[in-house]
Amino acid sequence: MVLGHEFMGIIEEVGKNVTHLKVGDRVIVPFPIACGSCFFCNHELPGHCENSNPDHYGPEGGVLTEKGGALFGYTDLYGGYDGGQAQYVRVPYANFGPRVVPDNLTDEQVLFLTDIFPTGYSGINRAEVKGGETVAIFGSGPVGIMAAKSAWLRGAARVVIVDTVQYRLDKAKETAGCETILWEDGAKDVVEQIRAITNGRGADVCVDAVGFEPYRSFLDRAKAVVNLEKGSVKVLEACMSAVRRGGIVSVLGVYPTYYDNFPVGQFFDKGIILKGGQAPAHKHIDKLLGYVQEGKVKLDDIITHRLPLTEILHAYDIFKKKEDGCVKVVLDPWA
Repeated sequence: MVLGHEFMGIIEEVGKNVTHLKVGDRVIVPFPIACGSCFFCNHELPGHCENSNPDHYGPEGGVLTEKGGALFGYTDLYGGYDGGQAQYVRVPYANFGPRVVPDNLTDEQVLFLTDIFPTGYSGINRAEVKGGETVAIFGSGPVGIMAAKSAWLRGAARVVIVDTVQYRLDKAKETAGCETILWEDGAKDVVEQIRAITNGRGADVCVDAVGFEPYRSFLDRAKAVVNLEKGSVKVLEACMSAVRRGGIVSVLGVYPTYYDNFPVGQFFDKGIILKGGQAPAHKHIDKLLGYVQEGKVKLDDIITHRLPLTEILHAYDIFKKKEDGCVKVVLDPWA
């Protein structure tokens, strides 16, 4: 399978039923594959498209079956469509997905409209940020940084990013102008710091931009094995502690399975609103493109590495191992 669901390119061929695109158009492509006409597409939920993932779609949302709509380059469970880390990509339902890029914008200015910017924005939009809030974001990777930029766009009064790696926090501070907290001594210390800057209440909004693969100790890993769990919910649990009573926890990180000891009692007692899921990129992409055109937000400042596609293994390696200050890699298939 070809990986990658954050890509753009120039149209080389057009299917006979595609009416609004032509050969030579430069386009950005939202990462969910959606038909544009089913119940969920009509309700601005393209990640739940009823038609794009026929072999594994269903209402249950199970671990290995009854998944949501298809995604580019994201396993057979989500449609098995080849992704964008290639020289050519086939784009289904092209009347609904791709958007033509204005000539006055460069590729790098708009590339992240295909995934991480609408994903980060979705986290803030779901959290109903209207202005004046304190927003705490767990994870200063590309999505976390885009969530921080989005929080400022929506009028947040204070934006704090948490991470275990200092160079990623430095990049977040540089590109998103936010406060930072280094996760060194466990979740309790981080939660106490967030409460200390919010009069003891906690943040109005907490965003989980990490998911099930945070840094884990040996004991964390052993617990997961005993409970037959994949990964950990430690970041989500930290969000639920750090958010104020009546606040919103918005989940952008992926959680693929079930977990024991989920703090449902805390959820109930604090009156937490919990939201999450795949980002409805089609819903937001046109508005966000407008923000880029108007100069209200800059996206390409998070890029740390520009490499030819032939160096893709090196790119994955330094990102996984957190080497060479790697935050975001852009791959050029024709370099």
